[in-house]
Amino acid sequence: MRICIISDLHANFEALSALPADYDELWVLGDLVNYGPDPDRTIDFVRSRASTVIRGNHDNAVGFDADCGCSPRFRAMAEATKNYTLSVLSKEDKQFLRELPTCACRQVDGRIFFLCHATPSDLLYEYRKPDSPLWAREEESSSGADVILAGHTHLPFVREFGSRLVVNPGSLGQSKAGDARARYALWQDDHFELKAYEYPVETTVGKILALPLPEEVKHDLVHVLHTGTTP
Repeated sequence: MRICIISDLHANFEALSALPADYDELWVLGDLVNYGPDPDRTIDFVRSRASTVIRGNHDNAVGFDADCGCSPRFRAMAEATKNYTLSVLSKEDKQFLRELPTCACRQVDGRIFFLCHATPSDLLYEYRKPDSPLWAREEESSSGADVILAGHTHLPFVREFGSRLVVNPGSLGQSKAGDARARYALWQDDHFELKAYEYPVETTVGKILALPLPEEVKHDLVHVLHTGTTP
């Protein structure tokens, strides 16, 4: 079994459509929408190809017209693109986001995987760094899992905590790993590999610059895409 795990797509269809398709299953850890220009196409892709999809904080914000719980530096970007996203998504798309589960368990080849967007104790919002000792804590929702799969921070890592593995695939649509490449994780033969690839980022940039957003917001969104860092 070859499983591709992606997270934080953020309506970046160029990055998503360039994802290598050499997998048996596609698992998505949330945040299909906001920050990017193609939320509808991103939802269509995921709905048609992914076998497991988790709701992220941005999916929750759009689906329920709720607060995203973002950090102060990203709040203006999130709110501006949320308004745009709400204006272009269909009722069916918004319902799809609302109905996504906030966590899931999958068992494959004898391994139990717990999937969430943020952390097992705060499924949508907690920002837990890769080196946080909290990953070693027993948390009720993920009890019995061999592997925890989480996104949200956009920072890829694979770490062992006792007999448990914690994996963050990084962000496919809005890298914060120091460059513009899209990130994902691949599981095969009981082994995880963190992967990165280039995509036509300037196409995404051009679409963002054409959106009806404040100039400062567009500048910040483009900065993140180009550099993989916080503006």
